[in-house]
Amino acid sequence: MKLPSKRLISSGAVALAIGIVVYGTNDTRQTSIASDHGNQRPSFGFRLPFEGTASAQTPGSSMTLPSDKYFKNVKAITGVPVDEFMQEMGLYSAALSMCCGDCHVGAGTDNPDWASDKNPRKIIARQMQFMVKAINKEHFGGGTTITCWTCHRGGGTPSQTASIDMVYGDPIVYPTDVMRKAPANTGVPTLDDIFAKYYKAIGGAANLAALKSYTAKGTSNLYGEVNNDPAEVFAKAPGDLSVVVHQKGGDSVRTTDGKNAWVKLPLTVVKEYPLTGSLLEGGKLDAIVAFPGEIRTHFPDANWRVSFPVTIDDKPVWVVQATGADGLLASFYFDKQTGLLTRFVRMVTTSLGRVPTQIDYSDYRPVAGVMMPFKWTYGWISGREQYVMSEYQPNAAIDAAKFSEPMLVTK
Repeated sequence: MKLPSKRLISSGAVALAIGIVVYGTNDTRQTSIASDHGNQRPSFGFRLPFEGTASAQTPGSSMTLPSDKYFKNVKAITGVPVDEFMQEMGLYSAALSMCCGDCHVGAGTDNPDWASDKNPRKIIARQMQFMVKAINKEHFGGGTTITCWTCHRGGGTPSQTASIDMVYGDPIVYPTDVMRKAPANTGVPTLDDIFAKYYKAIGGAANLAALKSYTAKGTSNLYGEVNNDPAEVFAKAPGDLSVVVHQKGGDSVRTTDGKNAWVKLPLTVVKEYPLTGSLLEGGKLDAIVAFPGEIRTHFPDANWRVSFPVTIDDKPVWVVQATGADGLLASFYFDKQTGLLTRFVRMVTTSLGRVPTQIDYSDYRPVAGVMMPFKWTYGWISGREQYVMSEYQPNAAIDAAKFSEPMLVTK
């Protein structure tokens, strides 16, 4: 199976909503839309959906309110935490390749009316969500077996008929979320063999154990942009991680102290929110992956499975997957030749389906005897960011405040 390496499959950010409005929004971003055979597709060369000067309720106790209490006119996605709700907006965007303005009146202008139902697409979106929920309940005992992506696959109108080019052309691979375990005697190495090669490739057990913390500095660019925003990484074993990007409109932050995790995006509708449930498990796992020696033991043996090999950028890789708390799925792709980690994908559960985050690693160099990536691409439902580090400082002293809830300060 051949997988794409860095293809953006979602339209960018928390976008297509089903009955959402945030108090006092003021989105000044202009969304560029191009037509694709009648389907509205976002232009990825500019800013992401919801990016701009927007305001919402201030973080704090209000963040514990469910979606239909925190936002106005929410009728279909009710009773879920704010962080999950925002991720689910991205699932709609990904499934239909649409942005906020395709459903929300005034989105992308100075006067958005998020609560308005004047756009008929918004009404249809609600109806479709109720339909999907009914199908899952009647035929699959509930859950999210059927999602928007099941039929739409990036198009506003689902395709009904296979084209001859698709029938006889190169197959389009849509991997299943839960990977199938490779049977024994198929030439696939064991889980322990894969990780043994990986740990040897990145520097060995002694060097891994000696690396207790590190900081890194470099630049970050949003998908299609070349702003070279200053970026910093603060990491402390076994579970502290903070990634900070100093953007023009304020710092964006993803941070965890090993118990709690937060996301701060000052240019979005909800500027800062804590992670909960499966999303919290995903945020904490990022910190584990920042210290490679902890990956294998983070999940119980019974939760691991070795799947079939695939290719990424024409390079064969071994694939292993683990199941974590709250339905978290974590997949790791190791280069067959070098043994290094090429890709890490985690999927978290929401009421509308799984939300993917994908990190692609490259340009490994030794840091205190441990091979560390100086380049990576962080693709999540709210966009894709490309990081290039210029320096690492191993075993640096880091203030614990770096891993606490970020302060919301905009420029």
